[in-house]
Amino acid sequence: MSSGTLPKVAVLMGGPSAEREVSLSSGRECAVALREFGYDVTEVDAGPDLAQRLADAAPDVVFNALHGRWGEDGCVQGLLEWLRIPYTHSGVLASALAMDKERTKQVFRDAGLPVVQSLLMARDAVRRAHAMAPPYVVKPNNEGSSVGVYLVQDAANGPPQLSDDMPDVVMVETFVPGRELTTTVMGDRALTVTDILTDGWYDYDAKYKPGGSRHVVPAVIPQQIFDACMEYALRAHRALGCRGVSRTDFRWDEARGLEGLFLLETNTQPGMTPTSLSPEQGQTVGMSFPEMCSWMVEDASCNR
Repeated sequence: MSSGTLPKVAVLMGGPSAEREVSLSSGRECAVALREFGYDVTEVDAGPDLAQRLADAAPDVVFNALHGRWGEDGCVQGLLEWLRIPYTHSGVLASALAMDKERTKQVFRDAGLPVVQSLLMARDAVRRAHAMAPPYVVKPNNEGSSVGVYLVQDAANGPPQLSDDMPDVVMVETFVPGRELTTTVMGDRALTVTDILTDGWYDYDAKYKPGGSRHVVPAVIPQQIFDACMEYALRAHRALGCRGVSRTDFRWDEARGLEGLFLLETNTQPGMTPTSLSPEQGQTVGMSFPEMCSWMVEDASCNR
């Protein structure tokens, strides 16, 4: 974006995905932060009339605070390209790739980044018999925020009884014991590493309910692991073709050292409340939440 008068910003939020409530929270917080910075902000709850709503609002920039399918998988990015409205975060291809966990892993493998064994299987087949030796994880191939994640720890308990709202085809992947780490990339810079502490599995409730998890930022881990997270996150961001802000999640098995560090996925639309992981990392390196939101607006463009 050019300097001068601050652009008029439409903040997209809500939408029809399983992560609607998280997106509404992100969007409201970003709108407050941008207004604090002086931007003229319109909040838009994304629905079937989104193109008309944007035409009526006539923004200079769209701040994409949507999460999950439609808002994070290339769909809304394609609409914004069609309408020629500059927007934040990643473009069509990077968004679509990162939302598909199996294709993301293939990009990571091709880039020489470490990932765990995984396969795609029919939901009903996973219900009938163990897809691999426990412990393993079952999750949708194209949702975020740990929506619909099953941890199978013991063969004796039988295969997981997946709910009917799980997709017809799911991802099954080897479970890595140990710690949950994450690193945000902003433009061409990895910010820092957060160690996410929970009393159990890092699921949707642990991410979003009060007291569900605790964040140690910067993570108190060996320098070799810290540096690897920073390097791997930046390489993942570039390999997928991400723009703006992304966040890459890791599992680290301490007993195996560097050989136990694995990339899980890259989130092209990280949560954006002041206490979310990426803004928290920004604050740790000296960037306030309003400053981060403003940077994203100024970074917005088409052809992403």
